[in-house]
Amino acid sequence: MIDKDFRKIYAHHKSIIEKRIISLVDVDAPTSVYEPIRYVLGSGGKRIRAMLVLLSCEAVGGKGRKALDAAVAIEILHNFTLVHDDVMDHADLRRGRPTVHRKWNSHIAILAGDELIAQAYRSLLKTQSLHMQEILHVFTDAFIQVCEGQGLDKEFEHRTDVLLDDYLLMIAKKTGRVIAAACEIGGLIGEGTPRQRVALRKFGEHLGKAFQIQDDLLDIAGNEGEFGKTIGGDLVEGKKTYVFLTALERTTGKDRRLLQSLVLRNGITKAQIARAKEIYKRAGVLDAARDEIFRNTLLAQRGLSSFPISSAREMLHWLAHQLVGRNS
Repeated sequence: MIDKDFRKIYAHHKSIIEKRIISLVDVDAPTSVYEPIRYVLGSGGKRIRAMLVLLSCEAVGGKGRKALDAAVAIEILHNFTLVHDDVMDHADLRRGRPTVHRKWNSHIAILAGDELIAQAYRSLLKTQSLHMQEILHVFTDAFIQVCEGQGLDKEFEHRTDVLLDDYLLMIAKKTGRVIAAACEIGGLIGEGTPRQRVALRKFGEHLGKAFQIQDDLLDIAGNEGEFGKTIGGDLVEGKKTYVFLTALERTTGKDRRLLQSLVLRNGITKAQIARAKEIYKRAGVLDAARDEIFRNTLLAQRGLSSFPISSAREMLHWLAHQLVGRNS
């Protein structure tokens, strides 16, 4: 298939996902709950995690429509994390629009996030599968892991001894686990073999790692209009990201002291963010991040080499490749 064909399949799957998401929230009252939920779920996004559920199901020979409710559940779980993370990170923008706590307030955002989780489980429980108990276990474990990952992320903001290995553990929980769960649940619904389900989980883990490092890279080197979030936000919030921790390993003297000081102060200016970016460039950190993104994407793609050739397998390869070059 050519790129045009892949995009057509993606658009078809995405439209089905969007319709099912919209149908979930057909209640108007109380408006304090459902208006922000519609705002969140209607904000677009690539629906990557939901797409991974459908494609993983199809890659092992299953029918994607059987995995649709689980796909929507994974997507709602992801959106829950965004709403609550934005509150904790004091973020102003998400997908180019005001975050829920900015448009309403923090109380409404927390309530909306709670309701999103309930809606996620409601959707998941509609799934018809002989592996329902295992599906629930994988989904719940992802829920627990993403909360633990966010906890570590917040703890790291106040620590000066965070190492790159600590960061990799954190993103494995915060980002990688939900993506891996999406792939594994798709494999379960599609009746994949145990070996195939492990391969799909590992595909998701590598893809999650590449995805998060790309996010870290875009935060400092992206275009704000395309990224949909404020550039340099990670530095402002004192985040210990891949680019920041790699820079600490590679710099000494004045450059290293400057970077250490930035994540410990309030009110970082755009000029200071620009200085940090220049240090990253001189230390080869941005290129190192790109290399790590490419390496993990390649590992993810290789993990599916034993799967039968199918449009779904090729779609998973294509999707992984697309994530490497994304701008948002």
